[in-house]
Amino acid sequence: MYYFKGPVVIFGVLFPLFLFLAFYIGRKLPAAFLIPGLVAMTIFFTSTSVSPMIMPWETQMKTLERLISCPVTVRTLIAGDILASFIFGACISAVPVAVGVALGVGVKSPVILATAVLLSAFCFSSLGLLFSTPPTSLVSNIMMLSMFVKFPVIFISGIFIPVEQMPSWGVVVASLSPLTYFTDLARFSIQGYAYYPIYVDFIALFVYSALFLLLAVKLHERALPKRF
Repeated sequence: MYYFKGPVVIFGVLFPLFLFLAFYIGRKLPAAFLIPGLVAMTIFFTSTSVSPMIMPWETQMKTLERLISCPVTVRTLIAGDILASFIFGACISAVPVAVGVALGVGVKSPVILATAVLLSAFCFSSLGLLFSTPPTSLVSNIMMLSMFVKFPVIFISGIFIPVEQMPSWGVVVASLSPLTYFTDLARFSIQGYAYYPIYVDFIALFVYSALFLLLAVKLHERALPKRF
């Protein structure tokens, strides 16, 4: 019921598409370089577009009380929100991969790419759930907060400028972004090279996933009574 909501379609699908077109038009860049960045933007925006709006929307529609009255825990509700965003992000991310294949871009490591997509979809879904921890019923406030964080992350994660071409301080900043590690894995899977060792990329995504999930659970358990 959330996949076709206005904020999800605009910020999860249309925004990364137009951002990619703005970067692509007028530049003679090879498709093998562009597709990993498009996949990274797609999975990041789609996976973080559904989970932030579920809690405030349920609060606004007065359906959260019904969910809480059911014999389920807060952690079960959070798991359901993450699952909804995870499925959306993982499925939509297959579209740019298919576009790349249609353009003649081969996937050299499909297993690594598929594993990275699944792990990253879970990681970014957990991050998206963090944005909805403020106990508000206004979806617009949550979406503005999420875009305030997501928009800068896109530009520091090696999508438009590869990490190896950044200055030393840029590399340090990029290393703090979980999206950097997925972008690195996507480039390795399609272009055959990566800035970080592959195991470092996976470990970083796993650590960020655990951190985001733990924070989301703790903060939502604390904020839930304030929603009524």
